[in-house]
Amino acid sequence: MDLSDAQWRKSSRSGSNGAACVEVALNLANIVAVRDSKNPSGPALVFSPQEWRSFIASVRTL
Repeated sequence: MDLSDAQWRKSSRSGSNGAACVEVALNLANIVAVRDSKNPSGPALVFSPQEWRSFIASVRTL
């Protein structure tokens, strides 16, 4: 899958101390991509927008 046009962003809750964080790309058609910010050329997880919304909703209930 070509993610070269992905516009990655970190969570506003990510610190600047190099701690583990993820980046999310929401600008791609019909997918949401997630990657490790410390390994930007590594693999990415890809979700449908519905899967991503369900995941976020679940996390917010914790």
